[in-house]
Amino acid sequence: MKGKLTPRTASLGFGISPQAPESPHPVGETAHTVARKPKVLVVDADAATRRLMGVRLGGASYAVQSADTAQAALDACVRSRPNLVVTDLRLADMGGIEFLKELKSRWPLVTIIVLTAHGTIREAVEATQCGAFGYLVKPIEKEEFLGQVQRAIAASTFNPDDSDWRTKIVSRSQLMEDRLSIANRAANCDVPVLLTGENGTGKELLARAIHAASPRRNRSFVVIACKDRQREMLEAELLGGELQESALQRAQGGTLLLDEIGELPFDLQVALARAIAAKSTTARTNARIICTTSNDLQARAHSGAFFRELLDQINILSIEIPPLGRRREDIPLLVSHFLEQATEAGGQKKIYSPQAIELLATTDWPGNVRQLFELVKQHVALSHGKLMSKEFVQRSLGPQPAGMPAYNEARDQFAHDFLAANLLRAGGNVSKAARLAKRNRSDFYKLLERYRVQAHDFKERSAHRAEGEDES
Repeated sequence: MKGKLTPRTASLGFGISPQAPESPHPVGETAHTVARKPKVLVVDADAATRRLMGVRLGGASYAVQSADTAQAALDACVRSRPNLVVTDLRLADMGGIEFLKELKSRWPLVTIIVLTAHGTIREAVEATQCGAFGYLVKPIEKEEFLGQVQRAIAASTFNPDDSDWRTKIVSRSQLMEDRLSIANRAANCDVPVLLTGENGTGKELLARAIHAASPRRNRSFVVIACKDRQREMLEAELLGGELQESALQRAQGGTLLLDEIGELPFDLQVALARAIAAKSTTARTNARIICTTSNDLQARAHSGAFFRELLDQINILSIEIPPLGRRREDIPLLVSHFLEQATEAGGQKKIYSPQAIELLATTDWPGNVRQLFELVKQHVALSHGKLMSKEFVQRSLGPQPAGMPAYNEARDQFAHDFLAANLLRAGGNVSKAARLAKRNRSDFYKLLERYRVQAHDFKERSAHRAEGEDES
């Protein structure tokens, strides 16, 4: 309905965005694609330098972001995927060459221009060998700088006609990057795709990203929700009738998403399989099919609850979206992104304390990113101050313990248990325990002191055990 607000959708590692409205263009009409600006990320510890370069680049019609540290720059690259990074060689948290190597290892196609006030031939050669496109010494003339940027963009993979297919996807996880690589390759062919994963992991958003990356991006994207629907309405929407086109016909030239197809009634599964089998006989049903499911369709087909022929038709390429618990490195980045989404325009911007972020990153999320986003919205609405503490977050999570210990706690516990196990095997003999642990005796003593492990406790335990064996 025109003017009606649509709900927001979330996914693990994905941004939150309003659901895309149905295309205003009639079926068969191509929507106009707006050319986008090349994105440039400026990385420099000096705020004045960042501002100056931002003004110059903005005046030359580039989309500009800036960062003052290497870590902030890496996070910005995750969020926005810049076409060009302009970075100083002197960064507080990472050496410039090391940062350049890190960028190239994560995003081999990114173009990089290196700046420094302390330029040397050695640094210039090393930066070039590590993949830098250009090397400029401060202070930099405006014309020289913009000329170098223009040449770098021209030499990059930037195409102003390409759509930003993954701009709503926020993730630093290599696990998700692997899935996105498969999805991008799948976008360039028309085989059916089956997206699997738990509820709340963002299956529909990935389906939309595949459509956006495909040659069908300017055509219709039709969604049929198969779960919790009145059967008659679902049948009419899916298969059509005398006065209504089928979903395949409405999605001609575009993409048809069958959301939670495992919930489709069995007789409609049979009818859909027949429609898919017949769709290649007419150009009016030339639609790309993407399905999502949170069920094990193979198991359901084996038990007879899912039509085997339909499964064989839709399961040509399967992509599993991992749950939040397998991508915990994404949680701090997601929380930052969700804070922006949850804060009303003109409202007070709020942040979490580092301890609160650590708590969120180590908590179990059975509802995945959808649950995380709802909690962030709740926190923004209920907190009174700007800083949200660990105690505030813990109260909202309830009395349940965190799903897993913090990294430092887990490391310390492992070290304590490892030392104790070696002392137990050695009967409390520190020299023998050190040899078992393959550490020298003095280092082993330092570890015992650090992790508060008392060797004499294990001597007593060994003696008691020996006494018990003698008595028996």
